[in-house]
Amino acid sequence: MRRNYPRNYHLLIIDPQNDFCDLPPAYLPPDPANGGNAAPSLPVPGAHADMLRVADLINRGGAGISAISITLDSHHRLDIAHPGFWSSAAGGELTPFTQISAAQVRAGAYLPRVPAALPRVLAYLDQLEAAGRYRLMVWPVHCEIGSWGHNVHADLRHAYNRWEERTQRSVNKISKGSNPWTEHYSAVQAEVPDPDDALTQSNQVFLDSLATAERIYITGEAGSHCVKATTEHIAAYFGPQHMAKLVLVTDCMSPVSGFEQQYREFVEEMAARGARTANAAEVLLELLDNAGN
Repeated sequence: MRRNYPRNYHLLIIDPQNDFCDLPPAYLPPDPANGGNAAPSLPVPGAHADMLRVADLINRGGAGISAISITLDSHHRLDIAHPGFWSSAAGGELTPFTQISAAQVRAGAYLPRVPAALPRVLAYLDQLEAAGRYRLMVWPVHCEIGSWGHNVHADLRHAYNRWEERTQRSVNKISKGSNPWTEHYSAVQAEVPDPDDALTQSNQVFLDSLATAERIYITGEAGSHCVKATTEHIAAYFGPQHMAKLVLVTDCMSPVSGFEQQYREFVEEMAARGARTANAAEVLLELLDNAGN
């Protein structure tokens, strides 16, 4: 006997933004401010192809998708994880991909440009390192609020716009990262939640929306960081009894260069805890079946 259809299948797309995509020249618009073209500031190798596959899932399998959630990395230019916040001991600028520890700041190797920020910075670094998940990384300025790089990949946006019109359901968009004092890889909560900022604390509304789903397809960028952190927090909230809900669509996510091992270990750990891995072709068949096709 055929089961009741459609089931509640939720598509989660983490940070599918221009700054994270290795876009080809045709996708780069003119930038009048510099006389050239806009360019992604933190492109993840493979991300453009990932986003095309996610768009194809929505275009072809959208009738089998009950809900779509998109997370949006959303930063100010001055941010604890951006170069302009910091200076070297000699007063020079920091280069992107510099890691900073509390010990280095105490030794004066790296300092916040605003001296009064030092106590807060040290308190943050101490809490971050005690959690044992990450060390502070200074990234290129990325996903600056209001910029082209903050926008969603064009093909994906067109795909979910059509899905919205066909289904008369809005895509749920979750902003993260606007607090400049804490890193916010996960869409569930910041690495060190700010007690004075509810937006950095556990996003219970988001978690509750996922909890109603029978299956959650996880896609997005980057697999080594924001996908990893978000999935880990979702898994902690769901617990072992619901891990089978989670499906990592592994050809719809890619790691930051140099963090491939971190990504592989994440996928292996989630699979060992009961999550499933699948590719886009397999997911499409499941969506079509869910739609009764």
